[in-house]
Amino acid sequence: MRMRKKPNLVPRMERCADVLEREPERRRGAWLTEFPGHRELHVELGCGKGRFTADMAEANPDVLFVAVERVPDAMVVAMERVCQRELQNVRFLDFDAAGCESVFAPGEVARLYINFPDPWRKTKQYKRRLTAPSFLKIYEHILKPEGEIWFKTDNSPLFEWSLEQFTAEGWTLSELTRNLHASGAVGCMTDYEAKFHAEGVPINRVVARKTR
Repeated sequence: MRMRKKPNLVPRMERCADVLEREPERRRGAWLTEFPGHRELHVELGCGKGRFTADMAEANPDVLFVAVERVPDAMVVAMERVCQRELQNVRFLDFDAAGCESVFAPGEVARLYINFPDPWRKTKQYKRRLTAPSFLKIYEHILKPEGEIWFKTDNSPLFEWSLEQFTAEGWTLSELTRNLHASGAVGCMTDYEAKFHAEGVPINRVVARKTR
């Protein structure tokens, strides 16, 4: 579903400029040095409107969160949420996940979050999925040893396909569930996730770890 254009997008983005990284390549290898007081760097690929981002950052003030989003009309809402809560441990990037290695150094990231990504349903589009082998190789490079990917989706075909890719590429899987909230809400949710949960839609989740 295409997101509606936000009114006054530019001035709204400008009011949140302090949390937007316009030249993230300059931070490569130095995120935790340039933002001292944080024990780990976590990256969210596709933060959407930022409910998960803000809740996780508020719950983990000693973690630096970098939220990546390519849709400005979604990202401005996420940025406003973070600014309204005065969270100091979140930075936003308008960036493509395929270019992560130009922004994060080898072993710099402790955890990646992939929440409800585009399923790219056509077979010829599978290579664009954020859990495709080409992306998993990128994540392996930027994650530290024993680093993790936390993956959630409501799309069962995408989930099953992704499990196959993780396994084929040598990732160890844990905390695998096909109905995360079966016994009640678990952890921080995205806006989509909260909506799906209210409608009774099962949420798939897995943690993938690459041991090197």
